[in-house]
Parts: sequence; C-alpha cells; structure tokens
Amino acid sequence: MTMTMELQDRSARWWLIGSLALNLLFIGTIGTLAVRHALAPPQPSATERPRTAAARIERLAAPLPPADAEKLRAAFRAREAVAEGGREGLNRAFERTQAAMRAEPFDAAQLRAAFGEVRAARPVYEQAMQEIIASAAGEMSREGRARLSEWPSPRTSTNTR
Repeated sequence: MTMTMELQDRSARWWLIGSLALNLLFIGTIGTLAVRHALAPPQPSATERPRTAAARIERLAAPLPPADAEKLRAAFRAREAVAEGGREGLNRAFERTQAAMRAEPFDAAQLRAAFGEVRAARPVYEQAMQEIIASAAGEMSREGRARLSEWPSPRTSTNTR
C-alpha cells in the first residue's frame, strides 16, 4: 500500500511541476507579445504611404536585385522633375475632388470638373513614370525585368485600394 501511495505522490508531483512549467511558458509568451506590441512603432496603414513619384519608384525598386534597383533609381533621377511635377498635379486634382465632395452646398458640376482635372492629370504622370521604367528596363538583367513585371504584387485584400 505504501508503494502505491508513493508512486501516486511522485506522479502528482511531476504533473504539478509540468503544469507550472507550462503555465510559466504561456505567461512568458503572453508577456513578451504584450511588451513587443507596446514598444513596437506603429505600422503605417495603406493610406499613409507617401504619394510621390519617388515613393513609387522605391516601392518598385524594393523587390529588384540591387544593381537593377539602382538602374531604376538612376533613370528616375534623370527625369525626377517631370515625374514629381506630374504627381503633384495629380495630387492637386485629387484634393480638388475631395474639396468638391465636401463642399456645402454640394455642386455636382464642380465635382465633374474636378474629375475632369484628375482624368487630365493622370496621363501626364503615368507617361512620365512609364518613360522612367522603360528606359531602366532596357538596362536591367532578365531577373530584374521579371521581378518588375510582377509589380504590383498581389494584394491580400481588395479593400486596400
């Protein structure tokens, strides 16, 4: 009888030690995640990304091999003024669209005119960016062009646009 009690006491002790170790593991994991969340810098949301030609070039260059990324940046630097000017014009047109939507009293004609400004500004910007990409792509490696052809990367959600 004492042998049976002794075995039960030992197994109960091991279960207790195992349970305590598992609880400490869970508490440590939760504590670490909480501290990391509290100390980590906030991640920018999709709408907070800079709306400049330079930022777009950097997003394009990020997945490229370093030599090809530098070729893209060099092509951008050569045409930076035109590209940034086109982007600023497009941004101003978007701002006028937002202002027309928020205006009280609402004026549909003003909104249509703002939409027309966006339609006119977008091709100027896109043509400048396409010229940059085309001139850089001619100098890139096959791998760089292949990676560039995959841009934009697939979105995880269709609502991030």
